[in-house]
Amino acid sequence: MKLNLQIQDKYTWLIKEKPCVISGPCSVESEKQVLKTVQAISKSGKVNIIRGGIWKPRTRPNSFEGIGEIGLKWLKDAGRAVNLPVATEVANAEHVEACLKNEIDILWIGARTTVSPFAVQEIADALKGIDIPVFVKNPINPDFNLWIGALERINAAGINKIGAIHRGFSSFDKSSYRNLPMWELPIELKMICPDLPIICDPSHIAGSKDLIFQVAQKAMDMEMDGVMIESHIHPSDAKSDAEQQLTPEELITLLNQLQVRKSGCNNEEFTNNLEQLRIVIDELDEELINKFASRMAIIEKIGTYKKENEVTILQIERWEKILKNRTFLAEKVGLSNDFIKKMLELLHQESIRIQTEIMNKK
Repeated sequence: MKLNLQIQDKYTWLIKEKPCVISGPCSVESEKQVLKTVQAISKSGKVNIIRGGIWKPRTRPNSFEGIGEIGLKWLKDAGRAVNLPVATEVANAEHVEACLKNEIDILWIGARTTVSPFAVQEIADALKGIDIPVFVKNPINPDFNLWIGALERINAAGINKIGAIHRGFSSFDKSSYRNLPMWELPIELKMICPDLPIICDPSHIAGSKDLIFQVAQKAMDMEMDGVMIESHIHPSDAKSDAEQQLTPEELITLLNQLQVRKSGCNNEEFTNNLEQLRIVIDELDEELINKFASRMAIIEKIGTYKKENEVTILQIERWEKILKNRTFLAEKVGLSNDFIKKMLELLHQESIRIQTEIMNKK
C-alpha cells in the first residue's frame, strides 16, 4: 500500500535541517502571556514555528474553551516580534476564515476533528485555492484509515504543503502516558508515504512534563521530522493542560539535550558489521516463520480433534497455563513480559481463528 499525496518537498517550506521545533502555549490566554512566552522560547534559536491554541475543544462544558478570535491577533503579533511563523488549530470553516483574515501562517487539524470526515471535508472546502501549510493530527483512537483519509481530503483541496502530527492515542489500558505513543502507526505512515513530514507531539503523548524529554528523544530516534512541545511562561497558572507545559527555560534545556542522530553512516567497518548482523536476523526470522507454520499445523490437528470429540475451542485453564509458563521462560532469557504477552495473544487469536474455521466446516 502506498499513499499517493502531492507533497511539496518539506525542506523547501518546513525545515532547513532536522528537527523542526514547534512550540508555544497550549492556549493563548492574554496578549502579555503569549508575547512573553514567545520571546523567551525564541532565545534558544532552535524554535522554528510558534504554536498557540485559540479554540480549545473540551470534553465537558464550563471549562476554558479558548480565548477566541481576538487571540489570533495576539498570536500573530507575538510571531512578528520574533520573526517566526505562527500556527494554530482549526475545527471548522469559520476558524479557517478567521485565521486567513488574521494572516496565520500554518494550520493544524486536531485529533478530535480528524475523527470526523464531515468536519475535515468542511475545512478542506474552505481551503480550496489557498496556499497555506496544514498539519493533520492523528485521530484520538488508533484508526489508521481516518488519519490517512484526513490527509487525502486536505491534499485533494490543493494543499501540497502538508504534514502529519503524531500525538498518541487514547486507550483504556493503564499507562504512564496520557496517550499511548503506538509508534507502529506513525512508522507505518512513514513507510506508505516517505515524503510526508511527520512531527511528534510529546506534550500530548506524555501528559506530564517529566516524560516529555523521553518521548521527544524517542521521536528523534524514530527519525521523525520534528517535535511540537507546549511551553508557558507560568505553567502553574495555565488555563489548560498545565501539567504538560514546560517553562521556556525547561524547553531550552530539553532542546539542548536532544540528540539528533544520523540515518546512515559512511564508516565501512560499521556498514559491514551491521550487514552481517542483519543477515543473522534474516535467518532467525526465517526460522521463526517456519516454527510458526509448524505450530499452526499442530493447531489444525487440535481443532480437528476437538471437533470430532465435541469439545469447545477455548480452554481457559490451558490458556492461563500457557501465559504463566511462557512469561516465566521469557523472564529467564531477558525478554519483557509485555512483549511475550502480546506475541502470545496474537498466536492465540490466530489459533482461535483456525479452530473456528475447522468447527464451521460441514
